[in-house]
Amino acid sequence: MQDAKCRICRRTGRKLFLKGEKCSSTKCPMIKKAYPPGNIGKGRGRALSEYGKELKEKQKLKEWYGLRERQFSKYVKDVLGKAHRAKTAKNPAELLVKELESRLDNTVFRLGITANRVQARQLVSHGHFLVNGKTVDIPSFSLKKGDKVSIRPNSLKKPVFEKIAVNLKKYQVPSWLKLDKEKIEGEFVGVPNLEEVAPPAEISSIFEFYSR
Repeated sequence: MQDAKCRICRRTGRKLFLKGEKCSSTKCPMIKKAYPPGNIGKGRGRALSEYGKELKEKQKLKEWYGLRERQFSKYVKDVLGKAHRAKTAKNPAELLVKELESRLDNTVFRLGITANRVQARQLVSHGHFLVNGKTVDIPSFSLKKGDKVSIRPNSLKKPVFEKIAVNLKKYQVPSWLKLDKEKIEGEFVGVPNLEEVAPPAEISSIFEFYSR
């Protein structure tokens, strides 16, 4: 039976890299079945309404970050409120990406410590990470410039982290992060760049969806 996460990618029509290494291998179902799951997946479906298109874009980004609807909608609505109240013009899309990329679980993934965001969220929840030397077990914890993320010393002995040093040797972190590969410590040093993040969805359509 095909993995549920693979079906999510097929449903949205785009690779969301929810399965880590498998998504970059020839085993990825999107290579042979780049159409929606189901008996009529291969057939030409009805053209999506404007609402349908906006819903699809919302689902792409929500699944990419692995968030539940309530969590995701809160981020979007908070960003729309901030953009509306801002005295200077700000790009809501950049604000949303900044909020989502600043999450602790996402940062652990971006540092190359885990294969995907789901695994990062689980490990954070189990208390395996420190922020500025203190244990933080809240995946949604928002990091700020200068915050440092590391693995608890006792957790480094666990099997899940056995190959971390080897895996990080050739890994390149995004520009808003810095990684000390010897200490296995990351630092939030800048602002996530919308172009570098390259979200898999049209964010303006997402704002339209929640503005209805």
